[in-house]
Amino acid sequence: MPPNIIVFFSDDHAQWALPPYGNSEINAPNITHLAETGALMRNAFTPCPVCSPARASFWTGLYPSQHGVHDHLAEDDDAVGATDWLAGIPTLAERLHEAGYRTALSGKWHCGAGELPKPGFDFWHSAWRKTPKYFTLTNKYSEQGRVVERSGYDSQIITDAAIDFLRTRDRDMPFFLFIGYATTHNPWINRPERLVSHYRKASFRDMPEDIPFPFGDAGTHPIAPADPQEARAQYYASVTMIDEGVGRVLDELVAQRQGERTLIVYTSDHGSNLGHHGIWGKGNGSEPLNMLEESIRVPLILNCPDIIDAGQRRAEFVNHCDLFMTLLDFAECKPADTSHYPGRSFAPQLTGAEDSPWRNIAICEYGPTRAIRDERYKLVLRYAGGGNLLHDLQADPRETVNLYQDADQRGRVESMTAALERFFAEYEVPQNSGLRGDALPVHNRREAWRRRRAI
Repeated sequence: MPPNIIVFFSDDHAQWALPPYGNSEINAPNITHLAETGALMRNAFTPCPVCSPARASFWTGLYPSQHGVHDHLAEDDDAVGATDWLAGIPTLAERLHEAGYRTALSGKWHCGAGELPKPGFDFWHSAWRKTPKYFTLTNKYSEQGRVVERSGYDSQIITDAAIDFLRTRDRDMPFFLFIGYATTHNPWINRPERLVSHYRKASFRDMPEDIPFPFGDAGTHPIAPADPQEARAQYYASVTMIDEGVGRVLDELVAQRQGERTLIVYTSDHGSNLGHHGIWGKGNGSEPLNMLEESIRVPLILNCPDIIDAGQRRAEFVNHCDLFMTLLDFAECKPADTSHYPGRSFAPQLTGAEDSPWRNIAICEYGPTRAIRDERYKLVLRYAGGGNLLHDLQADPRETVNLYQDADQRGRVESMTAALERFFAEYEVPQNSGLRGDALPVHNRREAWRRRRAI
């Protein structure tokens, strides 16, 4: 029988904000345990550095210019939030359900109409709320389409529902459980004082002293906090809150004697800046928007003692589309025709079944901004204006020097541009192309590219 699968999918949890990736002050023993006894992907990237498009890519295995979601969806907008943006596209949950898995979601969906259970799910506990008070102690949820309110910390309620599914599921079938934590998302306030008080003593020494981002202005989503150190303490506390939830789920697996044969994944939709480069937030933390390393890098840890050897720190460049194919591979239900899927399964690399060459290229898009990154250089093309960028990440890791106009880099710019254009020529769906910019459907009525055009 194929393994059970649990995916912890956090929101705005940057790769740099975990001990296994080098953070020396955050306390996250459970996620660290998963990394030490499993496989850590050192070079994991998001296809898009903002919430809804990245989540849609995880669920569909497609890039935004294929599935059509290009910016975060306003859940408080009736026309936007009530629409199921993935309707008609086969999702990971549907494919696993068809393969015999019992499937569940607890937490954040954020691909539209979150109050309604989606096809392919046996259990639905979506953190959905039509209120701007997204992270207060009263939370609105959808349980199989019935909207209820719960009081308490969001991560704890989500964990409670996840454990509820584990205890009531059909024990004769493999299961897939998606746990969508949003605790690391702004606003960074009101986390448990028992945790925040500890991090107020932190030095935040893992954050570099940066000059302001030279190639754009600070964004307004979110606005820079009045007290940056307090916001950082709250964010660090958020990571520890998530880690506590992970630990509770791991304990439940042990109690059910399922720990050895359950594939556990920890990742996030995209990264985040907490004053890095002088900005706050992710790709829309600057205007024009950015493809900074802190925005596009995500943690990705996979653990399954029966399948994956412990202690791996792998260098392959992978993203959510690759993870989609990898999970289907482990579940033994990869689609027969994969020609329109840009991702590739890295299950053979994790299990030692194959060690074939891997394409160490990361491609990202956010509306009319596209980027391609290899092991040293990153090219960012801003089709809506704002200036194109080329960074030598080896000589300039803080992305402060633009080599795009340098004569001796002309060949590199041309070859990387051609590779980026070949990729989208092969995969994009013309009516869903991010290059349509202002002609794209409304996602939140203040899309990053529309704000830029108004400047």
